[in-house]
Amino acid sequence: MAIDGDLLKKYTLTTWGFKQGEAVSLMINLGVRLGIYTALDGAGSVTASDLAAATGLHERWLREWLRAQAAAGLVVSDDGETFLLEDEAAMVLARVDTPTYAGGVFSHIRHPRVADGLEEAFRTGLGLTYDGQGEGSEHHVEAMLAPMARALLVPTVIPALSQVVDRLEAGAKVVDIGCGTGLALQLMAEAWPRSTYEGYDVSERAVAVARERFAAVDNVTVHLAGAEDVPATADADLVMTMDCLHDMPRPDLAMAAIRGAIASGGTWLVKEIKSSPEWSLNLRNPMLAMMYSTSVASCMSSAMSTPDGLGLGTLGLDPATLEEMVTEAGFTRFTMHDLNDPTNLYYEIRP
Repeated sequence: MAIDGDLLKKYTLTTWGFKQGEAVSLMINLGVRLGIYTALDGAGSVTASDLAAATGLHERWLREWLRAQAAAGLVVSDDGETFLLEDEAAMVLARVDTPTYAGGVFSHIRHPRVADGLEEAFRTGLGLTYDGQGEGSEHHVEAMLAPMARALLVPTVIPALSQVVDRLEAGAKVVDIGCGTGLALQLMAEAWPRSTYEGYDVSERAVAVARERFAAVDNVTVHLAGAEDVPATADADLVMTMDCLHDMPRPDLAMAAIRGAIASGGTWLVKEIKSSPEWSLNLRNPMLAMMYSTSVASCMSSAMSTPDGLGLGTLGLDPATLEEMVTEAGFTRFTMHDLNDPTNLYYEIRP
């Protein structure tokens, strides 16, 4: 068999590029944990010695870390001795209050037991629940979602929904299904304190964090329960499922429960990943490999964690599929909002 040397080189570099990404991810994790990016932010050009004096960390270790960062293109260095974290890089790696902050995404390094569980899932078809995906997974999810949620949810997303702000200001009942550690509930309860809030999630660890978060808050209650367990009270003014329907084994049952819980004039807010049922269109996404890999490791794993799971996965709820499913669940009005979120679409759904 004749081997194309250029093609062999391409596959070799591509494969090792992903291994390099794994190694750089660990370095980013350390930079966040040790506060190195924060120390570099606004410091101008510094040496390892300067940084050691500012942080109390070991100079030799810092020099090697800085050189790794420069090689990865995350800090700027012309000589391997002085290093600069540019403002734009700081917005991604150091400034936690910006919507572009991504440093927290690297806070969760998966345990080998999780890989063992995923290996078994390929044999049995049954995936790992979120609690089965390793200790700290609940914080990892919030780290991924928090920057954009803080930037958009209260100032942009909720005001885009017809008459919802008025109801929240007057005092509405809000139900957040798949609430995780409760970030969205916190943001909304702070913005509209007259309303009452209920969160539902199946992750014991996430619910424990959320309950601690709201220990001194009177108008927020968090339930350890799945979407299908939400009672059919027909009085919820606003129901939210924020980036979680595709993770559920039975999103169809969740939708039916939401139909029973929502008031006749209520609103259901859905946040879902931008995707298409057509492979060629999804290929336009520069992060497609990461999204499908994340689906195997997390989203589809959760969606396949019961024998009857539909297994939608990260990219499984494109607009057409979502509209078809919510229509089958008894909803009649479906509006899609593209709200300057590079990853997600927001849907306004009504009975």
